[in-house]
Amino acid sequence: MQTSAGPVVAGRPPPKEKVMTSTKASRRPPIQMIDTEADALTDLAMAAEDRVPQVSEMLLNEIARAKTHSARTIPANVVTMHAKVRFIDEASRKEYSYELTYPRDADISAGRISILTPVGAGLIGLREGQSILWPDRDGHERALKIVEVSQAARNG
Repeated sequence: MQTSAGPVVAGRPPPKEKVMTSTKASRRPPIQMIDTEADALTDLAMAAEDRVPQVSEMLLNEIARAKTHSARTIPANVVTMHAKVRFIDEASRKEYSYELTYPRDADISAGRISILTPVGAGLIGLREGQSILWPDRDGHERALKIVEVSQAARNG
Protein backbone atom coordinates (compact mmCIF):
# COMPACT_ATOMS: atom_id res chain seq x y z
CA MET A 1 0.00 0.00 0.00
CA GLN A 2 1.16 3.53 -0.68
CA THR A 3 0.13 6.92 0.64
CA SER A 4 0.82 10.24 -1.04
CA ALA A 5 3.83 10.53 1.30
CA GLY A 6 5.32 7.16 0.34
CA PRO A 7 4.97 3.39 0.86
CA VAL A 8 3.45 1.93 4.01
CA VAL A 9 5.80 -0.64 5.58
CA ALA A 10 4.50 -3.29 8.00
CA GLY A 11 5.52 -2.59 11.59
CA ARG A 12 6.27 1.07 10.96
CA PRO A 13 4.02 4.09 11.34
CA PRO A 14 2.83 5.50 8.03
CA PRO A 15 5.01 8.28 6.61
CA LYS A 16 3.95 11.84 7.35
CA GLU A 17 1.98 13.55 4.60
CA LYS A 18 4.03 16.04 2.64
CA VAL A 19 2.46 19.46 2.70
CA MET A 20 3.29 21.65 -0.24
CA THR A 21 3.31 25.36 0.36
CA SER A 22 3.88 27.92 -2.30
CA THR A 23 3.72 31.64 -2.75
CA LYS A 24 3.31 31.19 -6.48
CA ALA A 25 0.13 32.04 -8.33
CA SER A 26 -2.79 29.73 -7.76
CA ARG A 27 -4.63 28.45 -10.75
CA ARG A 28 -7.94 29.58 -9.23
CA PRO A 29 -7.70 31.29 -5.83
CA PRO A 30 -10.91 31.99 -3.89
CA ILE A 31 -12.77 35.02 -5.23
CA GLN A 32 -15.58 37.27 -4.05
CA MET A 33 -18.13 39.29 -5.99
CA ILE A 34 -21.00 41.69 -5.39
CA ASP A 35 -24.25 39.75 -5.87
CA THR A 36 -25.86 42.30 -8.21
CA GLU A 37 -22.66 42.55 -10.29
CA ALA A 38 -22.53 38.77 -10.58
CA ASP A 39 -26.08 38.81 -11.96
CA ALA A 40 -25.31 41.61 -14.43
CA LEU A 41 -22.05 39.96 -15.52
CA THR A 42 -23.81 36.63 -16.05
CA ASP A 43 -26.26 38.33 -18.42
CA LEU A 44 -23.39 40.14 -20.17
CA ALA A 45 -21.31 36.96 -20.59
CA MET A 46 -24.27 35.01 -21.94
CA ALA A 47 -25.09 37.79 -24.43
CA ALA A 48 -21.44 37.82 -25.58
CA GLU A 49 -21.09 34.05 -26.10
CA ASP A 50 -21.22 34.31 -29.91
CA ARG A 51 -18.70 37.19 -30.10
CA VAL A 52 -16.15 36.13 -27.46
CA PRO A 53 -16.89 32.52 -26.54
CA GLN A 54 -13.67 31.81 -24.62
CA VAL A 55 -13.87 34.97 -22.49
CA SER A 56 -17.58 34.43 -21.93
CA GLU A 57 -16.94 30.90 -20.67
CA MET A 58 -14.06 32.03 -18.42
CA LEU A 59 -16.18 34.79 -16.91
CA LEU A 60 -19.15 32.48 -16.32
CA ASN A 61 -16.84 29.98 -14.60
CA GLU A 62 -15.46 32.71 -12.33
CA ILE A 63 -18.95 33.92 -11.44
CA ALA A 64 -20.06 30.35 -10.64
CA ARG A 65 -17.25 29.81 -8.13
CA ALA A 66 -17.35 33.25 -6.48
CA LYS A 67 -18.60 33.86 -2.95
CA THR A 68 -21.13 36.68 -3.27
CA HIS A 69 -21.72 39.63 -0.95
CA SER A 70 -23.91 42.70 -0.98
CA ALA A 71 -22.20 45.90 -2.12
CA ARG A 72 -22.17 47.02 1.52
CA THR A 73 -20.33 43.96 2.81
CA ILE A 74 -17.79 43.20 0.08
CA PRO A 75 -14.26 43.84 1.37
CA ALA A 76 -12.74 47.06 0.01
CA ASN A 77 -9.61 45.26 -1.21
CA VAL A 78 -11.56 43.08 -3.70
CA VAL A 79 -11.61 43.86 -7.43
CA THR A 80 -15.17 44.81 -8.38
CA MET A 81 -16.60 46.60 -11.38
CA HIS A 82 -15.29 50.17 -11.62
CA ALA A 83 -12.50 49.47 -9.14
CA LYS A 84 -9.02 50.65 -10.07
CA VAL A 85 -6.63 47.73 -9.84
CA ARG A 86 -2.86 47.75 -9.92
CA PHE A 87 -1.34 44.37 -10.78
CA ILE A 88 1.93 42.81 -11.89
CA ASP A 89 2.51 40.30 -14.65
CA GLU A 90 4.87 38.14 -12.60
CA ALA A 91 6.69 36.75 -15.67
CA SER A 92 7.64 40.12 -17.18
CA ARG A 93 7.54 42.02 -13.83
CA LYS A 94 5.60 44.70 -15.71
CA GLU A 95 3.06 46.62 -13.64
CA TYR A 96 -0.34 47.69 -14.96
CA SER A 97 -3.07 49.90 -13.56
CA TYR A 98 -6.62 49.84 -14.96
CA GLU A 99 -10.20 50.53 -14.00
CA LEU A 100 -12.30 47.41 -14.61
CA THR A 101 -15.30 48.44 -16.72
CA TYR A 102 -18.20 47.21 -18.79
CA PRO A 103 -17.38 46.96 -22.54
CA ARG A 104 -19.16 50.22 -23.47
CA ASP A 105 -16.88 52.19 -21.08
CA ALA A 106 -13.61 50.46 -21.97
CA ASP A 107 -10.74 52.52 -23.39
CA ILE A 108 -7.36 50.94 -22.81
CA SER A 109 -5.51 54.19 -23.66
CA ALA A 110 -7.49 55.92 -20.89
CA GLY A 111 -6.74 53.14 -18.39
CA ARG A 112 -10.12 51.38 -18.59
CA ILE A 113 -10.15 47.64 -19.35
CA SER A 114 -13.26 45.65 -20.26
CA ILE A 115 -14.52 42.76 -18.16
CA LEU A 116 -14.94 40.96 -21.53
CA THR A 117 -11.18 40.69 -22.09
CA PRO A 118 -9.17 37.74 -20.81
CA VAL A 119 -7.37 39.92 -18.26
CA GLY A 120 -10.57 41.67 -17.17
CA ALA A 121 -12.33 38.34 -16.58
CA GLY A 122 -9.32 37.13 -14.59
CA LEU A 123 -9.13 40.16 -12.31
CA ILE A 124 -12.74 40.25 -11.10
CA GLY A 125 -13.14 39.05 -7.53
CA LEU A 126 -9.47 38.85 -6.62
CA ARG A 127 -8.18 40.77 -3.61
CA GLU A 128 -4.92 42.54 -2.88
CA GLY A 129 -2.05 40.08 -2.54
CA GLN A 130 -3.68 37.27 -4.53
CA SER A 131 -2.20 35.84 -7.71
CA ILE A 132 -3.87 33.86 -10.45
CA LEU A 133 -2.60 31.88 -13.43
CA TRP A 134 -4.71 33.17 -16.30
CA PRO A 135 -4.58 32.91 -20.09
CA ASP A 136 -3.87 36.02 -22.16
CA ARG A 137 -5.32 36.77 -25.61
CA ASP A 138 -2.79 34.41 -27.22
CA GLY A 139 -3.63 31.54 -24.85
CA HIS A 140 -0.36 31.81 -22.88
CA GLU A 141 -0.84 31.40 -19.17
CA ARG A 142 0.30 34.43 -17.17
CA ALA A 143 0.67 34.88 -13.42
CA LEU A 144 -1.09 38.09 -12.42
CA LYS A 145 -0.64 39.44 -8.89
CA ILE A 146 -2.95 42.07 -7.42
CA VAL A 147 -0.92 44.87 -5.79
CA GLU A 148 -3.61 47.42 -4.94
CA VAL A 149 -7.35 47.91 -5.30
CA SER A 150 -9.08 51.31 -5.09
CA GLN A 151 -12.85 51.33 -5.02
CA ALA A 152 -15.01 53.83 -6.86
CA ALA A 153 -17.80 55.28 -4.73
CA ARG A 154 -20.59 52.68 -4.57
CA ASN A 155 -24.23 52.85 -3.71
CA GLY A 156 -25.54 49.78 -2.01
